[in-house]
Amino acid sequence: MFNTILIEPLTYVLTTLAPLLGGYGLAIIVVTIIIRGLLLPLTLPSIKTAHKMRELQPEIDKLKKQYKDDKVGLQQAQLKLFQDNNLNPAGGCLPNILQFVILIALYRVFNQVSTIAHTDGLTHFLWLDITQSDPYFILPIIAGLTQLILGVMLLPAIDTSAEQSLATTTKSKADDKQADDMTSMAQSMQQQMMFIMPAMTLFLAAKFPSGLALYWVVTTIFSLAQQYAVSGWGGLPRVIKKLIRTNYGGSKS
Repeated sequence: MFNTILIEPLTYVLTTLAPLLGGYGLAIIVVTIIIRGLLLPLTLPSIKTAHKMRELQPEIDKLKKQYKDDKVGLQQAQLKLFQDNNLNPAGGCLPNILQFVILIALYRVFNQVSTIAHTDGLTHFLWLDITQSDPYFILPIIAGLTQLILGVMLLPAIDTSAEQSLATTTKSKADDKQADDMTSMAQSMQQQMMFIMPAMTLFLAAKFPSGLALYWVVTTIFSLAQQYAVSGWGGLPRVIKKLIRTNYGGSKS
């Protein structure tokens, strides 16, 4: 079924478009745009859900303070908050899963068409051979950077983290330790989103055929455009200002 639904159609479209467009590079770009266009009905609600979750974060933090000793009450209050705002927190998972499945399918497709492509002389695109990894690591670096920018844009434009409200309301050393633990956990998760995933993207793009890296760059740029259209630059300006203050503003403060 996986072959019938994804691999065979993708192989047919790529092998049909490549001669018409003069190579598999442009064919991959066109197919990527087609795929992302078909996924728009799923990805746009997902982005709007994530944006709404960030807007509701202050309300969620208040509920966590209010029900800090009542986990059942907190779950019920959060569920009511989501229902009142027509929000499904799990709604954003499906597009990410589909994109990962498509990435696996494309890897299989490239293995199938590599012989045909070399025979037809259609594998070259700019400095790349789309069936081989990028020898100069330019495309993997672009893939990692665009993934990093997207991750930063997904952060809230203002700092609404729960640990700040907890830190200002602690009344004992035990509470202070709990707040510190939550701060460390939140910072660790943030670093994972901002640095580990782009690093993994760079590593995988450097190892896989550059056709896959090209697909990943184009689909991430498409995601950047979608994210900007729905919620603007998100946390990007805040992070840039923080970096500027850290690197250049320390002596003035």
